[in-house]
Amino acid sequence: MNIGFVGLGKMGFNMVQHLLECDHHLVVYDLSEEVVAILAEQGATASTSLQELVNMLPSPRLLWLMVPSGAPVDTTLDSLIPLLQPGDIIIDGGNSHYTDSAKRAIRLQESGIHFLDAGTSGGLEGARHGACIMVGGEKAAYDVIEPLLKDLCVENGYGYMGKSGSGHFAKMVHNGVEYGMMQAIGEGFELLESSSYDFNLEDVSRVWSNGSVIRGWLMDLVVCAFQKDPKLDYLSGRIADSGEGRWTIEAALEHEVSIPVIAASLFSRYRSRSEDNLSDRVVAALRHEFGGHAFSKKP
Repeated sequence: MNIGFVGLGKMGFNMVQHLLECDHHLVVYDLSEEVVAILAEQGATASTSLQELVNMLPSPRLLWLMVPSGAPVDTTLDSLIPLLQPGDIIIDGGNSHYTDSAKRAIRLQESGIHFLDAGTSGGLEGARHGACIMVGGEKAAYDVIEPLLKDLCVENGYGYMGKSGSGHFAKMVHNGVEYGMMQAIGEGFELLESSSYDFNLEDVSRVWSNGSVIRGWLMDLVVCAFQKDPKLDYLSGRIADSGEGRWTIEAALEHEVSIPVIAASLFSRYRSRSEDNLSDRVVAALRHEFGGHAFSKKP
């Protein structure tokens, strides 16, 4: 397929590499000319502006956005809408708020442009070798891009969620669940470390990641983190949050759904900014391992 790809940060860069290996034709654009040049050397077609990117794509055009949520998405859409034609498709693969996505779909529909909100999960490894993607919007537009999703995702790792906003809503809730899972893992290792036993935490995490009920990718990443440093002393326990945990709690309040574990995990992140302990360092390490998120080093 011919795809215009806007936004070549950590996730976008890896996704483009993956799609190139699947023999898709990509025209790429980013504010960083250096990143564009690197991908051009790997087979992508470089563009120096959104206008040039649009002109290089056959009609109907397919554009995938991987830009930061909020104003950057709206600014990009403001620039793209005058350049596009009815029948073109725009996919927002970033972490936008689901209500923003629903509003954007209505706005683009007025110009005859299809808009899909695609919640993308799997971290940097997933973007490079097989992601998990939840898509909301018009079903007819989803059907058009399904071959692209099949190449971009692991088997059974993509699906149509429903009307506009549902893809980003599903991804938001996914991230809330992720918050709770990481918090529980971190607290477990904090308790092990505080006991009277001389646990080798790397060994424990390795055992737990093989055959146990709580095995999985997050536990595999804990193993990787402890292999780098048995005490994770290279980082502080200060944990940032992307905002999706807060959005999840706001949605729960709106729909009167009780989510105490997810809420507590978010509040623990706030507390981590004034304290430092192993459980917080585990969560900070996990965020860095799967998403390349920045972490604070110990002073």
